[in-house]
Amino acid sequence: MTWTAPDITRSAQVLVGDERAMLQSLLTRGREILLWKCQGLTGAQLATRSVAPSTMSLLGLIRHMTEVERGWFRKRAAGEPVGYLYSSGPGQGGDFDDLVAEQAEADYARFLAEIAVCDKAIADLPLDHTAVHPRTGADLSLRWIYLHMIEEYGRHDGHADLLRERIDGATGY
Repeated sequence: MTWTAPDITRSAQVLVGDERAMLQSLLTRGREILLWKCQGLTGAQLATRSVAPSTMSLLGLIRHMTEVERGWFRKRAAGEPVGYLYSSGPGQGGDFDDLVAEQAEADYARFLAEIAVCDKAIADLPLDHTAVHPRTGADLSLRWIYLHMIEEYGRHDGHADLLRERIDGATGY
């Protein structure tokens, strides 16, 4: 039997609440939209590339966001000594270039597991907790990391929408 990405029930969005609850809700929404764009697709469909010369695919986005979650929340914010899963470093392309359709289920599960570990890693950190920006060396807050991740999902969820439409014509949000 061929694996297909499971159906996603999106969480109710927090519209009124404290700052942390609002940020977490928006982050969760971005995560769930990416998964929603993948639901019902096989590994081969998830690995379908957009248009040459781009190597972007839904599976590549899943793998990329696994790395991004890991890098910002665990490596930067929580200071965990974790390496990269799919490449030797940022911008190396392993998350998009070296994917295997038959490993889609494992990559999908790794993404879900990374989200859970990331949420746990930052759960007790205050929003004013600081980390060092990997390129500039500037201090940045966990609040900034949340906002950056919401922005990152917004950008890639738009890519996912276009990729999904190309695969089977499905659109919507």
